[in-house]
This record gives sequence, structure tokens and C-alpha cells, in this order.
Amino acid sequence: MFQYKIPISLYIHMPWCVQKCPYCDFNSHTVKNEPDYNAYIYHLIRDLQQDVKLCSNRTVSSIFIGGGTPSLFTAELINQLLININKIIPIDKNAEITIEANPNSVDAERFNGYQQAGINRISIGVQSFQSDKLAKLGRIHNPQEAINAAKLAHTLNLHSFNLDLMHGLPNQNIDDALYDLTQAIEIKPPHLSWYQLTIEPNTLFGSKPPVLPDDDKLWEIYQQGHQLLTQHGYQQYETSAYAKPHAQCQHNLNYWRFGDYLGIGCGAHGKLTQTNGQIIRTIKTRHPKGYLQGRYLEKSYTVIQEDLPFEFFMNRFRLFEPTPKEEFEQRTFLPLQTINKQIALAIEKGYLTDNKQHWQITESGKLFLNSLLEIFL
Repeated sequence: MFQYKIPISLYIHMPWCVQKCPYCDFNSHTVKNEPDYNAYIYHLIRDLQQDVKLCSNRTVSSIFIGGGTPSLFTAELINQLLININKIIPIDKNAEITIEANPNSVDAERFNGYQQAGINRISIGVQSFQSDKLAKLGRIHNPQEAINAAKLAHTLNLHSFNLDLMHGLPNQNIDDALYDLTQAIEIKPPHLSWYQLTIEPNTLFGSKPPVLPDDDKLWEIYQQGHQLLTQHGYQQYETSAYAKPHAQCQHNLNYWRFGDYLGIGCGAHGKLTQTNGQIIRTIKTRHPKGYLQGRYLEKSYTVIQEDLPFEFFMNRFRLFEPTPKEEFEQRTFLPLQTINKQIALAIEKGYLTDNKQHWQITESGKLFLNSLLEIFL
């Protein structure tokens, strides 16, 4: 049975983009004819009404509106959505509420409208500040639009804002990568997501791979970039995220700490712990056509106990903070003895250290994360 209430977040997926990026394997669909955005909001609300019974009367601690391109939706529609969500499941008064935005789809009026609707954090998809790199990535904004959007975010009374930035881009050298980082640092975002481009199979890059930097160059980019960010007061708190003090993304922290989350919208995933200790995962219909016909749930299943240690640590070791031992018991409903042998092996290999209260991933554990996680399979 529940020893305490596991935190719960809400993820909302907006599936449309003006143009599909060649590296993107997210569930996004190119706008051809103008989608019925009003109808989609209606179905999001109905989707949530069906899922709320799985939440055990909890209060939402964070909301993340992702995509796709959520900033294609007007502030009025986002306001309507948040008002109705709060009627269905209470939103904590201090909840972090994020919306993703493309630099060319925002302006002062829309940003202000989002804030008035209740948005207090904006994540801006910059990816690069160099025109040739943006063109190769299929992005439809230019460097100045990215700078303007970030500067605009500074003028609002937001809880925080994030810039998404990539490295390891086609034909990128170390100077290119550090230039992008320097541009971002000069804007002074509270949070930076800085992650390496990976080629995914079901993408245009997957079928026609570009020339990417080799492993030695990637390592040099990471080392020099990490040093630059650290020098400017950014702390790496998870694999691909850096933040100023107290500016970590609370929504992502809940994911990585194996908290619960509702997922509504096309292709959204959810994880919901029940009062009997069972963990249910939900997957929503991917295509907008079916979703707009009211077919929300594609699949749901209960996670078997044997899989819980791997699932817990796959998330938890993405964070670089210590992992409390009691958190493993509270969120998997398994005793520590279940993983004694695996933990002992991880410590022996130098991937973890431990004390009475917590486990700590080592530098070796970070470098060989896949090998560490395989111990728990």
C-alpha cells in the first residue's frame, strides 16, 4: 500500500509542426491544412477525464506542454486548456508549467498571453545560432529570431526559461560548437539543455545519414563545452541538462526520480502508481486523425516486478545527485534485498559508491552508464 503520495506530473503532447526536422523521431506531423486546434483542446480534456481515475486524488506538481510545436496554439486555447485541467485535477499553486516554443512562432503578445494563461516556464528550441547549421537541421528560424525570443523571455516574470541546444552537428568542429554555447551563455538562460545529435532510424537522417564529427572530436566538444558552462555558473545535474542554482527543470526531475506522470495527447506516455503498489503505463493513440475521433488509449499494461529495478535505475541514474535508498523502496514497493547482488557488483566495478542513506553514481558510472544499467536487467 502507499506509504505516502508519489508526486504526479502532467505531460501534454501537441502533435503538429510547420515542418518535420530530418533528425526528429518525436511524434510530430507536418501541418498541411489548418488543423482543428479547438477540437484538439476538447479531446485533450476528455482524455484527461478518462485518466484521472488512476491518480488517487493527487495534485499535479508540474505540467509540460511539448510537441510538435505547442506555440502553434494560441494563448487563448492554452488558457482554456489549463482552466479545464484544474477543474479535473487540482494544479498545485507552485506548479512549474512549461510550454515548448519555436523561435519564429513567438512574439511579445503571444509570450505575454501564455504567461497570463498560467505558463511560468518556456523552453525555446534554438538548436544552433549558425545559419548553415540550422539549414542542415531543417530548422525554419534564423539565429536572430532565436536571440530575440530568448531576450523576450527575459522580460517576462517567468519562473525560468530553457534553451535547447545541440552539438555533434553535421560538419561541426569544436569552434562551431563553442560558438553556439558562447552565444547561449551571453543570453543568460537559467537552464540549458545541451545534448548530442543522435541519428534515429525512422527519420530522414536515418535513411540519408549526414557526416557527423568522429568520437574523438565529440569527446573534445563535450569536455570543452562542459568546462565553459561550469565556468559560467551552470551545474550539470543530469546527462544533458545544465542549470543555474535552483533552476533545474522540476518536471524532468520528477521523471528521473521515478515519479508518476499522466500523459495526454497523441502518442503521450504515462506512468501511474496505484494504491495497491502496481505501476500502470499508458500509451496514447499516435495519429491526430484517430485521436480526434475519440480513440485516446492505444495501450496500457502493468509493469512486472522483475522489471522495476531496471526501470527505476534507468531513470534515476540519469541524474547526478545521490539516489536515496528509501526512494527505491517507496517507488518500486520492493525491499532493498531484491537488488543486493546487483548493487554489490556495481560497486565492485567502480560504477557506484554507497553509504547508509544513498547510492552515488561515479564518474566511471556516468561514462559507462549502459554497462551499469545492464547489471539490473
